Amino acid sequence: MDTSQPLVVTLPACPTRDEVARLCAALGAAPPGDVVCEVGALARADLAAVDALARLRLAAGRRGHRIRFRGAGPDLRALLLLTGLDAALEA
Repeated sequence: MDTSQPLVVTLPACPTRDEVARLCAALGAAPPGDVVCEVGALARADLAAVDALARLRLAAGRRGHRIRFRGAGPDLRALLLLTGLDAALEA
């Protein structure tokens, strides 16, 4: 596996717990490195989205990954700021 490029995972529009678990498992199977999580497809910026991103961030951290969230809209950015997950946002 090429670790010079970040691993890119995409959060679906309405992520289910099973989909988030699958993405977390993919992070667990990958060697430590940079991860970019595409979040632009999320249908709504709500607590379910924040829960999914928090789970991904925890899974990434446990495996030594550095995760960044890319494509977050203003509403999701505001929620991530309130929850302390804004440090993982890409500019």
